[in-house]
Amino acid sequence: MVSSFDAEPVLRIRADIGEGPAWDAVRGRLVWVDITACAVHVLDPATGADQAVDVGVHVGAAVPTGDGELLLAVRDGIARLTAEGTVRMVAEVEADVPGNRMNDAKCDPAGRLWAGTMPYDSTPGVAALYRYDGASVVRVLDGVSLSNGLGWSPDGTVMYYIDSRTQRVDAYSYDAATGDIRDRRTVVEIDRADGTPDGMTVDDDGCLWIGLWGGGRVRRYTPDGVPDREVRLPVTQVTSCAFGGPRGDVLYITSAARGLDPAALGEQPLAGSVFAVEPGVTGRPAVPFSG
Repeated sequence: MVSSFDAEPVLRIRADIGEGPAWDAVRGRLVWVDITACAVHVLDPATGADQAVDVGVHVGAAVPTGDGELLLAVRDGIARLTAEGTVRMVAEVEADVPGNRMNDAKCDPAGRLWAGTMPYDSTPGVAALYRYDGASVVRVLDGVSLSNGLGWSPDGTVMYYIDSRTQRVDAYSYDAATGDIRDRRTVVEIDRADGTPDGMTVDDDGCLWIGLWGGGRVRRYTPDGVPDREVRLPVTQVTSCAFGGPRGDVLYITSAARGLDPAALGEQPLAGSVFAVEPGVTGRPAVPFSG
């Protein structure tokens, strides 16, 4: 039996590709991006105020740092966004591959950034997943088609990863001391009729919450791959999700309006908005980058 919940909009906005929600626990704010609008957003759920910074380049994700800045996965690599709004590149990634861009990114339990790439033209197998510790960029996986959701088990021993074109979630044994992963196995397979797996987060029970692009929902799966809860949204292009709020009991969800024709936008006036729901479980805030 799958329990269902309905999400409500907390920010009515028509983001082209809203993505990468991350809860900054120190500052009590939700950080998210509009990829193709080149915008990094900071939402204060307490007031509803949303501030956006144009970073001048496609931005796949933004994560908090320990010093109050944001670390960005931008088109050609990794950059820092200062509190004053200045963008500074810190590491190039596939800058020599103009057909690719950085996409989803998240910090692991040790505070390293994991970020993947994707091709603009959907060519399969030409992207990769990288790890960045502040000193060097390491290619961890290649042969990727559309690098997307990342997450770690509450005990920090398992890393979950989505290459969206595969329609599955893979799990790896994860070493927090070294950042190494091994022993790939598939834990979730999603029927194309249900949507494409996009962004992901892991709750305190160790279950996976996966945004389903084209499916109009976020679905929770147990570590054994069994669906048991889902959040319904009034938009089809659901992109990602993250737990936040003072108690970690709010699931924030991003969406996209990109590619929807006028008729579809008429039927989905909230496409591109940010949503929230309290699904009865908690999750941890974003781990700040420590490099």
